[in-house]
Amino acid sequence: MISHPVIWAFRVSTRCWRHRAVLKAALGASDVGVWRWYSTPIRGAVAGMEEILARVVAPLPTYETRDKSPPPPESNSLEFMHFYSSLDKEDKLGFLTKLSQDFGVDHRSVSELAVKLLDTQLRDVATILQVEDRLRYSLTPHYKQLLNHISRVEGGVKFLVDLRADVLEIISSKASESPHIRDLNGTLKSLLSEWFSIGLLRLERITWQSPCEILQKISQYEAVHPVRNWTDLKRRVGPYRRCYAFTHAAMPGEPLVVLHVALTEDISDNIQSIVREFATLDSEEDVNKINAAIFYSISSTQAGLQGVELGNYLIKRVVRELQSEFPHMAQFSSLSPIPGFSSWLQGLLSQYRKEGRGSDLLSEQEWKEVEQATDSATGAPATEALRKLIGTSEWMHSERLCRVLEPALMRLCAWYLYGEKRRGYALNPVANFHLQNGATMWRLNWRADTSPRGVANSCGIMVNYRYFLTETSKNSGLYLHNKVITTSEQVLGLVSQFQKNSKL
Repeated sequence: MISHPVIWAFRVSTRCWRHRAVLKAALGASDVGVWRWYSTPIRGAVAGMEEILARVVAPLPTYETRDKSPPPPESNSLEFMHFYSSLDKEDKLGFLTKLSQDFGVDHRSVSELAVKLLDTQLRDVATILQVEDRLRYSLTPHYKQLLNHISRVEGGVKFLVDLRADVLEIISSKASESPHIRDLNGTLKSLLSEWFSIGLLRLERITWQSPCEILQKISQYEAVHPVRNWTDLKRRVGPYRRCYAFTHAAMPGEPLVVLHVALTEDISDNIQSIVREFATLDSEEDVNKINAAIFYSISSTQAGLQGVELGNYLIKRVVRELQSEFPHMAQFSSLSPIPGFSSWLQGLLSQYRKEGRGSDLLSEQEWKEVEQATDSATGAPATEALRKLIGTSEWMHSERLCRVLEPALMRLCAWYLYGEKRRGYALNPVANFHLQNGATMWRLNWRADTSPRGVANSCGIMVNYRYFLTETSKNSGLYLHNKVITTSEQVLGLVSQFQKNSKL
């Protein structure tokens, strides 16, 4: 463990760094003596980082001794964890940059082996394979060994999950453009994908009898439909409901991804009936009333596991669990939000207005009704009035406006889900997730989420992605390899209407 004097010295130097600019302005940049005095601890802080890393990041063993070298002491991993945890956000960036740059791949060794591999192409296969194996080993970053050893100490896996969350934040915020940081992220993701493979995960059903700590985390982690209170939570794990989570032995008591399921007679077309009605809170389940399983919320709880496949495996495991409990059940579907639809629509309206194509989005009769409902003039002002209207949730309280806007918003939403692409795949992340799993884009539902959040994000529209179990493998292959979206006639009909009105 790092000594207290070292931590104290580092914290003092950090404070000096933060106040250096202020002191420089107050005392004058010309006062060289003062400037140098405050610069000294900064260099000491960097030296402290270098000293820590030099001590805890063991050199990569030679190729010949890679399986014979004794493991470094556990204290190295603990020292790294404690030191990193003591840093603030800015200093973590500097520390991770130094780790990834100075203790990454030995590029000189890689280059030499690459040349050697080219020279051995006319040799026997055994020689070529050995040189390839040496090259593969030399591509291992030096810090990877440290990460592996950290994973073996208590709390180490959770530490590395949180460490990757920090790295992802650095990349997404563009706090650093360093390719070394991106390489560190790739190494961490690869390791976490191995450690959190499906065979190492445990499926747990969460009930009202589950430990209080787990129930509290389930409530805190719910990202789709926030839990309002304990009664609400009790409803979501009670009769006609199921809540499942994947856990990992290295992170006890920590749900990794959580799936909420409603057991219903038919495929639900609105979220109000699932999360806001409490009629069945204390009732006994009637198996005869359970024909469908509705996946209405799936939340990943660990930012550091982004990109590690967990959610799709969880749905497949839960389907098997439900089939075992309810052999007659044949309908499996999501009831999914459509994040990003409203903002996309706002942008589309602005674009069409600038291009003078506002009339293309709605029919002439629909524009007349919008103008009457919003008291706006014909033409561009009506487009702007509609854009502003969508930006609020007030229109949802007007039956007249709901009736006027329904056909236009439904076909616009259908096009957003089906026609808007990113690299050939669905732009909407929720759509992309379910389509990758092999689901069918089955039904759009009007006024399915009338909460302020639902109206703001997707104009209150939700979508069912239906899982036809005999077709999911084929659908998944078509989507992943050929970028084909399997869609129902309802959605295709709405898409066709949009293309006709928008002259596409």
